[in-house]
Amino acid sequence: MAAAETPQEQYAPKPAAEGRGYWRWRRDDFFPEPSFASWGAYRSALAATPARLRDRFTGRSTDAIELGALRRRSENEMRRCLTWWDLTWFGFGSVIGAGIFVLTGQEAHDHAGPAIVLSYVVSGLSAMLSVFCYTEFAVEIPVAGGSFAYLRVELGDVAAFIAAANLILESIIGTAAVARSWTSYFASLINKPASALRIQTSLLEGYNELDPIAVVVIAVTATMAILSAKGTSRINWVASAIHVVVIAFVIVAGFIHAKPSNLTPFMPNGVPGVFHAAAIVYFAYGGFDNIATMAEEVKNPSRDIPLGLLGSMSVITVIYCVMALVLSMMQPYTAIDRSAAYSVAFSSVGMHWAQYVVALGALKGMTTVMLVGALGQARYTTHIARSHIIPPVFALVHPRTGTPVNANILIAAAACCIGFFSSLDVLSSLLSVSTLFIFMMMATALLVRRYYVRGVTTRTHALRLLVFLLVIIASSAGIAAYWGTRPDRWEGYVVLVPAWLLGTLGIQVMVPAARAPKVWGVPLVPWLPSLSIATNLFLMGSLGSQAFVRFGACTAIMLIYYVLVGLHATYDVAHDVCSEDELKDYGDTADDDAGEKAAAKTADVEKASAGEGGR
Repeated sequence: MAAAETPQEQYAPKPAAEGRGYWRWRRDDFFPEPSFASWGAYRSALAATPARLRDRFTGRSTDAIELGALRRRSENEMRRCLTWWDLTWFGFGSVIGAGIFVLTGQEAHDHAGPAIVLSYVVSGLSAMLSVFCYTEFAVEIPVAGGSFAYLRVELGDVAAFIAAANLILESIIGTAAVARSWTSYFASLINKPASALRIQTSLLEGYNELDPIAVVVIAVTATMAILSAKGTSRINWVASAIHVVVIAFVIVAGFIHAKPSNLTPFMPNGVPGVFHAAAIVYFAYGGFDNIATMAEEVKNPSRDIPLGLLGSMSVITVIYCVMALVLSMMQPYTAIDRSAAYSVAFSSVGMHWAQYVVALGALKGMTTVMLVGALGQARYTTHIARSHIIPPVFALVHPRTGTPVNANILIAAAACCIGFFSSLDVLSSLLSVSTLFIFMMMATALLVRRYYVRGVTTRTHALRLLVFLLVIIASSAGIAAYWGTRPDRWEGYVVLVPAWLLGTLGIQVMVPAARAPKVWGVPLVPWLPSLSIATNLFLMGSLGSQAFVRFGACTAIMLIYYVLVGLHATYDVAHDVCSEDELKDYGDTADDDAGEKAAAKTADVEKASAGEGGR
C-alpha cells in the first residue's frame, strides 16, 4: 500500500452541503482531499507518486461514473433546455468568426493562392471526421465534460488530464485572442488604426498595448453565459441570423464582380502550400467541440446532438469553401490584402462602403464565438473540477441560474488578465497544435471504445488492438514528418502508407468489435477514425517545429502540476473519499451493468423531455 494511504474511515466525506450558500472560500472547498490535509500528509502523498501514477495510468472511468457520480458533485443540475435548433445555431455562432475573414486572405496570399479553396476542403474534411467522433461520444455520454469525459472513460486519467490542461489553456488564450481582435475590428469600423483604441505603454514589445475594451467584451459575454443558457441561445440566434445575411451579401456581391482569370495560376506554391494553409485555416473550424459540452443541457441528446452538430458543420464547410472561392476570383492572389482581404477586395471593384459590412460581420462573428465559447469552456471546466483535477469549488452549479458560475468566472478572469496585456502572437500556432492533438486522441479513444471492453475483450485481442493502434499512429506521424522534411520525395510513402492501411485493416479483420453504438454511431469504423488520426497528425506536421517546441514546453509545465497536485487529488477521490452512494458507481472495477443503467436513465430523461415538448 502506498505511503499516503490510511484507513478508509479517516477519509469519510463530510455530509452533503445542504443549506450552504453557493459562494464558498474555505480551504476545504478548494482542497478537500486527504493528501492536502497537512504538510505531513502532502509529503506522504508525494512519496507515493510512482505507485499513484501507475494506478492512474491503468485506471478508467465508466459511462455510469460520468453520468452519475461526477454530475452529483455539482450539487445542482444544469437545466435541460436546449434542442437541435439551439445546437445548430450554437454551431454557427461558435465556428464562423474572424477566422474566415482574416485567415483566408493571409493564407491565399502567402501559401495557397486560389487553391485556398482546396485548403478549406482538406481542413473541413479533417474537422468533419472529428465531428463524427465527438457526436457518437456526446450521444452516449451526454455530460458537460466533452472530450475530457470521453478520454477518461476510454484512455484513462493521465490522457484525460493532458486533454483537460490543453482545453483550459485553449479556452483562456483563445478567448483573450478573439477579444483583442474584437478591439482591432471595432477600430477599423470607426475608421481608426487597429491599435488606436489600446493604451500605449513602455512595457516589453508584445505586452506594451493595454486593451481595456477586450476586458469589457470578455466580461459582458461571460455575464450573458452565466445568466442563462437558453437566454444566451436566443441572443446567438439573432446575432447568427445577422451574420448569415452578411455572408450572403459577401458571396452574392463577390460573384457579381468575380473574374475566372484570377484563378490562374491555381496552385502557385504547389501541394505543400495547400497543406500548409490547411493547417492554419483549421483554426477557422475551431469551436465545434463546445457544442459537445452542452450535451448535459440537451433535451433529447440522441436526436438533437447529431442533427445540431453534423448539420451545422456540414453547412459551415460549404460556406467556407464558397467564400474562399469568391475572394480568389475577385482579385489575383498577389493583390489580396493579408489582414483585411474582403474589405480591400470590395474596395478594388469600387464598393468602398462594403468594408463596413465586412467589418460588422467579422465583429458580430467574434462576439458570438466568445459568447458560445463562454458557455462551452465553463462546462469543460466544470466537469474537470468534478474530477478534482482542479479545485472542486469550480464544479458547483448555481441553484438559481442552473449554470456553472464559478467556472465561468475562472476562465473569464484569466482571459481578461492575458487579453489586457498580451498580443498573443507567439501563441497563435500553439492553439492549432493542441486542438489537433486532442482531436487525434478522440479518434483513438473511439477505436478503443468500439474494440475494447474490460472483461469482454480477451488479452490476445487487446494486445492486437494496441499493436495496430501504434502502427496507425506511428505511420501517420511518419507520413507527416516525411512530408515536412522531404516534400518532393515519394519513396517513404511506399512504406508508410501501406503500414497505415495494414494497421487499419488489421483492426477490422483481427480484432472483433466489443461494443456497438446504442443509438448513433460513426460509420465505416475503423476506417474513418483511423483517417481522422492520420489527417490530424498530418496537419500538425504542417505547422512547423516552433509550434511543437511551445506545445512540448506547455505540456511539461502541465504535467508538473499534475504530479504535484492533480494526481493526488484524483487518486484520493477514486479510492477514498467517495460517498457510499458514489462508491456504488465510482471505481476502476465498476461493471458494465452500471453503464447500462446510466444509459437507461438518460433515455428516460429524453423520453420525458420529448413528452414535455409535445405538450
